[in-house]
Amino acid sequence: MSSMHSSSLFDVKGKVVLVTGGSRGIGLMIAHGFVVNGAKVYISSRSADVCDKVAAELTKLGPGECISLPADLQSLEEVHRLTAEITKRESKLNVLVNNAGATWGAPIESYPDSAFEKIMSLNLKRVFSLTQAMLPLLDAAATVNAPASIINIGSVDGIHIPMLETYAYSASKAALHQMTRVLAGHLGHRHITCNAIAPGPFESKMMAATLRDFGDVIVGNIPLGRIGLPEDIAATSIYLASRAGAYTTGAIIPVDGGSLVKAKA
Repeated sequence: MSSMHSSSLFDVKGKVVLVTGGSRGIGLMIAHGFVVNGAKVYISSRSADVCDKVAAELTKLGPGECISLPADLQSLEEVHRLTAEITKRESKLNVLVNNAGATWGAPIESYPDSAFEKIMSLNLKRVFSLTQAMLPLLDAAATVNAPASIINIGSVDGIHIPMLETYAYSASKAALHQMTRVLAGHLGHRHITCNAIAPGPFESKMMAATLRDFGDVIVGNIPLGRIGLPEDIAATSIYLASRAGAYTTGAIIPVDGGSLVKAKA
């Protein structure tokens, strides 16, 4: 029972972590949480300048460090290039956070086929591609008592019916939740856990316009009465990546202030 000491239960010091879409929004919140708790965090995003700048800022905060590896994960070549870049630098990967994603809202009559393709590809197919590519590094990190951890960022919109017409986004996140369970079932014997976090509303670029236009309505539908804070999403990720979450796999964890359980009028 020696590992029951509270500080070691949530310890992620020295773990090697990759956060896709890590330069802003929820990805940045998660990367920040790991860095300040002593992990070595790689972040990827499409914009090299932003990625480099954010990594430098996070490294200053310490005690962990942050390294920028820009990549456009829409492309399978880029998925493999990112994997090669990390493989050059690391012999193992403890935590893979699949956060990169996109959304698109439009009325059903004018919803473009190209948008549907793009959203399903980035939010679902490329999560699979990157997970598949990173398996050798995850395997190298995995042990019985300290499994490697895959954390997929889903959404409450993959569980309930969203207010806005985000057909592909909602479908992609529901599919991602199911794929999370399937991966968990097949990777457990390799000592790799796979879980999804389903965030409710957080302050992010993706949510900015929605919060500006419907902020009061959104908060009114959250039993805990507030928008999510960076600590809320970072802490859930740290739980899943640490000893605390070593026996949790195949879970879809809503981090939404209770929006999914609000009693309807």
